[in-house]
Amino acid sequence: MKGALIPVLLLVAWEAGSRAGVLPMDSFSRPSDIAVAFARGIGDGTILLATWQTFEAALSGFACAAIAGILCGAILGLSPRIERVVGPSIDALRPIPSVALIPLALLLFGFGLTMEASVVAFACFWPIVLMTTAAVRGIEPRLPDVARSLELSFISQMKKIILPAALGRITVGLRLALAISLVVAVTVEIVLNPRGLGYSMIGAQQALRSDIMYAELLWLGVVGWLLNYVLRKIL
Repeated sequence: MKGALIPVLLLVAWEAGSRAGVLPMDSFSRPSDIAVAFARGIGDGTILLATWQTFEAALSGFACAAIAGILCGAILGLSPRIERVVGPSIDALRPIPSVALIPLALLLFGFGLTMEASVVAFACFWPIVLMTTAAVRGIEPRLPDVARSLELSFISQMKKIILPAALGRITVGLRLALAISLVVAVTVEIVLNPRGLGYSMIGAQQALRSDIMYAELLWLGVVGWLLNYVLRKIL
């Protein structure tokens, strides 16, 4: 409850400033009008549809990055020789902004879910692979020897010994990547892709419907917080 104090005070000041004429109505819609626009968007399903489209792309890209990042990170963490070979390529590719790949993704996949998810996956891959590599490298050195002495397959080693021992630090990378996935998904929608909350907010802004734009922006913040909260509870 204490954490809600500052947001509530900001909303009250926002409403008072709008009604007093201090805040321009063409840029700052009243919170009461935003609440009405939000209720209307929930009622007719437009906000829920846009939310689903954004989260579909964000979670699809995140899932692909998690699988690839954990697998690659585990291999690099267990084999310093492979890391010395692959490391320079990772250092060269990692600084590339994910949004810079939008033209390439559009050329390969066209508009839609696959294009957006591919850009999200590229952005999410790096924190996961780096954290997994460091986590696996930092586990008890005798654990891989135990796995080899038991003659476990690589998959069994990962499932039964390596990943459970490194899970604590891997989850940090997953949480970072999940936050990145939502940011990148909305960015792609704002820049180019005609779907989701990002595209809807741009449409509302161009139509001078600041109440709808703010309603979707605040809603995006709430669902992003909820997503992070759920992940913290799960992991």
